[in-house]
Amino acid sequence: MSAVVDVAAVDLGASSGRVMVGRVGPGRVALTEAHRFPNVPVRVGGTLHWDILRLWQGVVAGLRAAGPVTSVGVDSWAVDYGLLDATGALLGNPVHYRDARTDGVAERVEEHLGRERLYATTGLQRLPFNTLYQLVAAAGTPQLATADRLLLIPDLITYWLTGRLGAEVTNASTTQLYDLRRRAWATDLMAEAGVPAGLLPPLHPPGTRIGPVRPDLGLPGTPEVVAVGSHDTASAVVGVPAAGERFAYVSCGTWSLVGVELDAPVLTEASRRANFTNEAGVDGTVRYLRNVMGLWLLQESVRTWGDVDLPALLRQAAEQPAFRSVVDPDDPVFLPPGDMPARIADACRRVGEPVPDTPAATVRCVLDSLALAHRRAVRQAQELSGRSVDVVHVVGGGARNELLCQLTADACGLPVVAGPVEATALGNILVQARAAGAVGGDLAALRGLLRATQRLVRYEPRGDQAAWRAAQERMGGGGCASRCS
Repeated sequence: MSAVVDVAAVDLGASSGRVMVGRVGPGRVALTEAHRFPNVPVRVGGTLHWDILRLWQGVVAGLRAAGPVTSVGVDSWAVDYGLLDATGALLGNPVHYRDARTDGVAERVEEHLGRERLYATTGLQRLPFNTLYQLVAAAGTPQLATADRLLLIPDLITYWLTGRLGAEVTNASTTQLYDLRRRAWATDLMAEAGVPAGLLPPLHPPGTRIGPVRPDLGLPGTPEVVAVGSHDTASAVVGVPAAGERFAYVSCGTWSLVGVELDAPVLTEASRRANFTNEAGVDGTVRYLRNVMGLWLLQESVRTWGDVDLPALLRQAAEQPAFRSVVDPDDPVFLPPGDMPARIADACRRVGEPVPDTPAATVRCVLDSLALAHRRAVRQAQELSGRSVDVVHVVGGGARNELLCQLTADACGLPVVAGPVEATALGNILVQARAAGAVGGDLAALRGLLRATQRLVRYEPRGDQAAWRAAQERMGGGGCASRCS
């Protein structure tokens, strides 16, 4: 193994992007931020788009600020894509997964292809914005008719960096176009759905060396691009500092991705009805999880309130009565952007819960409800997979939220280990560093390096499990699980 390498992680999130520089070697992992830039969607003609060229500008600026690095890895959110024509030109800004164009599409596709068949092939949970549904919604548009290739967001950035087309497996597995057992594109299913198989590029696994960065970009040094777990959750799960296999994780940000890591998918009817997803992970693993709406509810509430002191608001929320109001965070009414406090109040009225009357009460409602959703998903993951867990790891931005971490420990009746906050960037750089020979070993070895180098906080469960059970019954629902059977 070489002594130390510097690598750059391009990490694109739903509200911001950043370029992080990792210095990695035996017994050493250090992370610094080179550049951060906003990700602000744009609505044009009634359609919500990603401003992909502004994101690209931020990526290039960040890589210039990073200085000379050995390699670059790109991760982002899932499901969304750009379309290229035969010359490689982008056919319009990618559409945002929160756009309404897929309303009602999932039902039509399922009626045609069958819910059971879709799950048996792709192992994917039913979310209304899955790539398959987006493509069916786009059928007949000039862009799709003209398209020569489809690239998911991190693959599009990689293409612009290198000029090379491809699809990294962990993100491909989120599209509902990927056969999880065959580890190949689900071409038969695609043909019946009207998706041309030639639209999708060849697949490659994390750790693949894609090629050098184009010299005309003028980046420092001569870095190459290395495929990482390009779905940000895949990189975040690499960054979970677990010891052994008996752990659950909550990758907590705009979404909470709650689940366990397995060697094989769970494709049972019970799993389908519970709306659990099987997504490809690094080193051939399976991320068995459920999407929970996550801190989106808090983020949109803060945006609606304007200039608020969030740390003070969280302290006030901690003093509010527990379980005064709870809602199902997976209710689809919370999916679009907008006035979240008003929608939370309406949801409480609809189910007979007390209506939060202050921002602190609304925040407590959100965090109690998220902790309950984490509890539900952790328990279901164990039951459906047969994998018992002894600890819950909370990684990502939610690891900073002390109240949510403690409530999650209380709700699950299990210790919570919070951190690292930068799990996605750390997972990204560790896969790159392993490809460069700076570190070796399997996922257990990479996670051992994180335990030795990262700050972690442990929360022990408190309180009465009977009270959490009663609150769970009040919340009811189950999100898509109750609506998609």
